[in-house]
Amino acid sequence: MNNQRLSKIATAIFWTALTIEANAQSSSIDFDNLTATKAASAICSGNLTSEAMVTAALNRAKALPELNAFITLDEIGSTVAAKKNDTARKNGKGCKPLDGVSIVVKDNIEVAGLPNTAGTKALANYVPKKDAPVVAKLRAAGAIVIGKTNMHELAFGVSGFNSNFNSSSSPGVRNAYDSSKISGGSSSGSAAAIAARIVPAGLGTDTGGSVRVPCALNGCASLRPTIGRYSQVGIAPISHTRDTAGPMATSMADIELLDRVISGDSITRAANLKKLRIGIYAPTLANLDSDTKAAFETAIQKMRDAGVTIIDVEISGLNELNAQIGFPVALYEAYDDMVAYLKLTRSGITINDIAKEITSPDVKGTYDGLVIPRKLPGPNNTLVDAKPAYDAAIKTSRPALIKLYKNTFAKNKLDAIVFPTVPKVAMDAIPDSSSLGNFLTYIQNTDPGSNAGIPGLQIPLALGASSRLPVGIELDGPSGSDRKLIAIGLALESLFGRLPPPSNK
Repeated sequence: MNNQRLSKIATAIFWTALTIEANAQSSSIDFDNLTATKAASAICSGNLTSEAMVTAALNRAKALPELNAFITLDEIGSTVAAKKNDTARKNGKGCKPLDGVSIVVKDNIEVAGLPNTAGTKALANYVPKKDAPVVAKLRAAGAIVIGKTNMHELAFGVSGFNSNFNSSSSPGVRNAYDSSKISGGSSSGSAAAIAARIVPAGLGTDTGGSVRVPCALNGCASLRPTIGRYSQVGIAPISHTRDTAGPMATSMADIELLDRVISGDSITRAANLKKLRIGIYAPTLANLDSDTKAAFETAIQKMRDAGVTIIDVEISGLNELNAQIGFPVALYEAYDDMVAYLKLTRSGITINDIAKEITSPDVKGTYDGLVIPRKLPGPNNTLVDAKPAYDAAIKTSRPALIKLYKNTFAKNKLDAIVFPTVPKVAMDAIPDSSSLGNFLTYIQNTDPGSNAGIPGLQIPLALGASSRLPVGIELDGPSGSDRKLIAIGLALESLFGRLPPPSNK
């Protein structure tokens, strides 16, 4: 028997031994409570292998088809990456911040070698050759992408009810705590996968609430960073002035870690609650269901008892300014930004090809009626040219909104403004969940900060007393205060406690 043959046999035995070890570990580790931070430490110390973590994640993903959380599950690629990671460590390579940790990525953020569908059929066969910079930074830090997650079609919605890519007979991404409910959107699959403890962390994108809304409904933490903090290269867009990628995770420690890896900032510790001054703006408390109202009031009392100074603030003209920015900016920029993105893909796909293949009625109506013709709703059910409203939003209304927030924080000496992330717990997963009325309800509190480009942090708060569904609380801070918000979030998570994993997994 020649040396080459012996080498192949030895290699096969080695990989088989690693696989047996991985399967044994994956059945014994408490993945329900394993954060990315703890997993990286356990892998680095040799108490856990990357292959065991990836194996467990893949098994959990396949065991929960009713969530429709994934568009692409990369079993072969992630397993090979995990084995290489373990081999490198056995050979003495140093540990990385996310060494061997399983993550997921929303399917509008490019991952080399995997389709980037943006949740729509026209892009089903587009496979990028490079990672988006936000993904590249996480992978350079050792993270392993097990798959691309499902989403509201083209990121144009907050329900996640998308019939294009499903692993079960019931359409739409489903809530990790109750699969009859919506996951929220548009980063629906990332939130469901994280909340279901398939992985501890991942990436989504946010235009008006799309990492915060689904995490509020699924009980995970998420950060919408200050606009421009993260690169938007390699991400299928809606609006270049509003879009941003954002980290999502089961714990605040993981939000701190992912943001640190992407931004290059230094380690952030929990804030001193007794030194915080936080404002409440009364209109954010409108339209609350009983579970959200009770959980929020309890949280505010806990914060007061812990020494946080809570004051009522007035932000005069906020909602009026916000209305002049949201739809005019997103709907106008959606055309040019998608055209530019498709050109960069070199896929030959056009924006008209995209429009023809849209299947979600809400997104189809938006694209055909507003995005493609460059129109906005006008008086008496008419459509008007979108350009004048867009110009006014960019030149006048948005600068005024940014100034209003800046003055509010400064005048009241605020570290943050606090409010319920969404006014209601997750609703039934039905086609009507994607209605305009529901869309406006769920982005009621997340949209203004998005239009101002300031950071927003969603923190899991509690399970509703009657619904037993997650309720979330959000902190919005001044532009550039991302790490301070994270410090506050770390402290509040200790105060509120982490949510238990879903019992129906």
